[in-house]
Amino acid sequence: MQVNKKSKVKTKKQPFDYVLVAIFLVVIVITIYPFLNVLAISFNDPIDTMRNVNFIIPRKFTVHNYVYIFTENNLISPFLVSVARTLIGTATGVFCTSMLAYVLSRNDFYFNKLFTMLFIITMYVSGGMVPEYLLLTRTLKMGNSFWVYILPGVIWVYNVILIRSFINGLPQALQEAAMIDGANDFTIWWKIILPLCKPVLATVALFIAVGQWNSFMDTYLYARDLKTLQYILYEIMEQATLKIDPHTAEEQLKNTVSPLSIRMAVTIVATVPILIVYPFLQKYFVGGMTIGAVKD
Repeated sequence: MQVNKKSKVKTKKQPFDYVLVAIFLVVIVITIYPFLNVLAISFNDPIDTMRNVNFIIPRKFTVHNYVYIFTENNLISPFLVSVARTLIGTATGVFCTSMLAYVLSRNDFYFNKLFTMLFIITMYVSGGMVPEYLLLTRTLKMGNSFWVYILPGVIWVYNVILIRSFINGLPQALQEAAMIDGANDFTIWWKIILPLCKPVLATVALFIAVGQWNSFMDTYLYARDLKTLQYILYEIMEQATLKIDPHTAEEQLKNTVSPLSIRMAVTIVATVPILIVYPFLQKYFVGGMTIGAVKD
């Protein structure tokens, strides 16, 4: 009777594998350390932070920096404005961008290449800030209006190209079969193209949402009477800028906060909402960025 012994094959790690592991560890530390440092400083005592800013765990834990941000300033109304512009701007942008991308993806559209070239030119050449300001405030009368947050950036050319590339990768037979069944262009776009474009639409939605949430310059230029959360946080950082004498720092910071601590706390407040949303769109984000570049 013969007994078959299964031999276990052990693969020896090559020296290069250890080098890769070391490189990846360094990259991870470099990537994570800045965020942990910002988080630690935002929860650390301002006076202690002035002595040394290189740490990832708060040495003297305090929430005074966040208390200052939320109690000394009315953030409820700006927060609602930011949420509204992010939701409405994202929905409107995805709707209009996908519709335009579908039109440019059609082979039977005679001016396809011409319009695509004109759109691409706008990515490199713009009219400038002054003509844009005059157009929005004087011609369109959109100063201090909520729509100044929505309409000027409703379509980004990069997003149009991204969605169009994804649509071009879809089987053309689907659109042809729908046309044979009597569907018009709007029905094809709404019932066939959009459901198949969920990955790239989620990617574009994330791009637009991040842009809408982080924007504050349009408030500074066009709508100071309709302040957003980012603009209020910007004002808080400007107001917290103090000239601190190192010899009397403790006395100066006894009843106030340091600019660095406020800056770090503001950074955390501004980034946390996006960090919460991103994990839910991550799989669509990766799929939209990769599949959209492949054409069957």
